[in-house]
Amino acid sequence: MSWLVTGGCGFIGTSLISHLLGQNAPVIRVLDNLSVGLREHLAAMAAFREIAHASIGGAPRGVELVVGDVRDAACCNAVCEGIETVVHLAANTGVAPSVDNPRQDFEPNVIGTFNMLEASRRCKVRNFIFASSGAPVGEVEPPITEDKAPRPLSPYGASKLAGEGYCSAYFRSYGVRTVALRFGNVYGPRSHHKNSIVAKFFRQAMRGEPLEIYGDGNQTRDFLFIDDLVQAIMLSVRAGIGGEIFQIATSIETSVNEIADLIRGMVETHTRRNVAVNRVQPRIGDVRRNVSDISKARHLLGYRPAFDIRTGLRATFEYFKHQMAVPL
Repeated sequence: MSWLVTGGCGFIGTSLISHLLGQNAPVIRVLDNLSVGLREHLAAMAAFREIAHASIGGAPRGVELVVGDVRDAACCNAVCEGIETVVHLAANTGVAPSVDNPRQDFEPNVIGTFNMLEASRRCKVRNFIFASSGAPVGEVEPPITEDKAPRPLSPYGASKLAGEGYCSAYFRSYGVRTVALRFGNVYGPRSHHKNSIVAKFFRQAMRGEPLEIYGDGNQTRDFLFIDDLVQAIMLSVRAGIGGEIFQIATSIETSVNEIADLIRGMVETHTRRNVAVNRVQPRIGDVRRNVSDISKARHLLGYRPAFDIRTGLRATFEYFKHQMAVPL
């Protein structure tokens, strides 16, 4: 199978590519504008050749990198040539950046997703996996399910909701097998450049800085280890279904304070340094509680998360310890 991974130089993209390289003779094309993920991140996973989108003439050979942007329709059309499965990860991520600059969120997340879907239709791509989140649903009584009416609180949530809508339309109008996966709060190795809670806390703790918690820290999230997310992507491709949305998480509600305490304990034990906590004002657009019901994914995909929070955080700590060369 030939794969296109947009945003493939990032945390999730390189983790997926690492898994794909363990399959039989994978052919993978990566589209990335290098605004977050870098060539070096991809190079740590695989030897690749870099090509211009104008020189693409069919399916990829081995692993290819195209430096380009999903807002460029011509680039999207080119990179979809010869592709069977698109995993669309490229996006402007995060609630706070979308509140600060909603247009900067809208253009890659809505126009970029439309461009990728239209290119997939034109190139007869078989499978289209869209990276969504719980943000489209907004503030609802947990657990989040796929049938709850979406009421996004932030521009980021609105942009992901638009992407889900276009995925549904492109399956029902054109037969592109689209699956929207609403990821939980993904964490794990290779996330050192991310601003997600777990990655930020590990960086702060290992630098001797206080952990910065927005509000009282009792807000909850459904934390998902990267290997479980990769499992869900692979299952979605193999399922051969389209026009569906799935909550991909663990169905376990964990507070920010609990995450902070676990990370503090790991870092303090291994570095013998005290880790402080600094509480700041809550962020606009943040939901109070977030936990998913993953029954649909269990039933239709056979999805079974394998990592609990302690096991996942331990693996993540070992990665950050090596990455940041923290003395013991």
